[in-house]
Amino acid sequence: MSESETPSSGPLEGVRTIEFGQLLAGPYCASLLGDFGSEVIKVEAPPKGDPMREWGRERVNEHTLWWPSLARNKKVVTLNLRVPEGQELALELMAKADVALENFSPGTMEKWNIGPEQAMAKNPRLIYARVSGYGQTGRYKDRVGFAAAGEAMGGLRYINGYPDQPPPRSGISLGDTLASKQAFEGILLALYWRDARGGNKGQVIDAAIVDACFAMTESTITEYALTGVVREPSGSYLSKIAPSNVHKSKDGKWVVIAANHDSLWKRLAVVIGRPELAEDPRYATHRERGDREHELYAMIDEWAAGYTAAELDELLAEANVVSAGVYTAADMYNDPHFRERGLIVDLQDPEIGTMPVPGITPKLSETPGEIRWGGKWEIGADNEAVWCGLVGLTQSELGKLQEAGIV
Repeated sequence: MSESETPSSGPLEGVRTIEFGQLLAGPYCASLLGDFGSEVIKVEAPPKGDPMREWGRERVNEHTLWWPSLARNKKVVTLNLRVPEGQELALELMAKADVALENFSPGTMEKWNIGPEQAMAKNPRLIYARVSGYGQTGRYKDRVGFAAAGEAMGGLRYINGYPDQPPPRSGISLGDTLASKQAFEGILLALYWRDARGGNKGQVIDAAIVDACFAMTESTITEYALTGVVREPSGSYLSKIAPSNVHKSKDGKWVVIAANHDSLWKRLAVVIGRPELAEDPRYATHRERGDREHELYAMIDEWAAGYTAAELDELLAEANVVSAGVYTAADMYNDPHFRERGLIVDLQDPEIGTMPVPGITPKLSETPGEIRWGGKWEIGADNEAVWCGLVGLTQSELGKLQEAGIV
């Protein structure tokens, strides 16, 4: 996919977003907006820009592999938000925008005189989205918040992992991504209310990592409040939801086999060569199977160990039983399904070359998203286009601001 700055035809075409902030929780939300057509102008602090330019575990040609995908479809400008001249320019940008997005600690934007009150005084239709660790209100709002802490307080860490072991984290920044998606949802709702429902004004979106993680915890709070039971970590399966677990194949790979619905259980019983169990009253219902989950898992373990992962996949798919290999990055990359779905697409990066990156989800039939260009390596690459073309500075004014380190 070659770099092209032709206008988008996505569903958010015409929506201008100003992205403030850094790292992941805010920028990922802006990436989603850009994928679906929003004009995203990313504001970075001079002279180094977003630390995400340097973050990432692996490198090619001395460049991180995260930035081109995270910063795709974004125009990049520099601006020092800590000085009055930079703050005035930030307000000018927001005056010409539909969405402002930030993920600084609560109170930071207000300290810089570019918070919602100041910005919406200049642009009442502005949607001002804020992503933080603990939210803009509540007793913990002033705490520094990262995904690890949000996942812990939000309940995800405790119920993950195995009993009597340290609560593990996911191998990704899950809390950041969940909060980004909640901010994305909030922005879309606010746009709909403003434009389609006649609200005709902006509003503030308050998304937090703790909130987003807590929202994923299903009925755990209700269970505790009404029965006194704290849901505990259960390892590779959910207790009393059986059978649904991972099992090791003959060739040492893990395979998920899930047959906790009555009809699925009957099919699995036939596949594993125990058709009589389909009608056995000890396993006939969801509750009874849950009470005997360890018996079932031992039985399925023994059966699965006799086949390779590929053989299990074929047998279970043919029987219409839910199953899937536990994929590594290599497995996903090499499975044609991911290309067929557009989940992996090729991006042409001037510094790295052809690089596969995550594609766009969800899939829209009439207004699909697109990657128009990858993240730009040159810091302030769009300074002239934005500060002169959009805000109206002269070349001389821009030059003086650059010399002063303001842009």
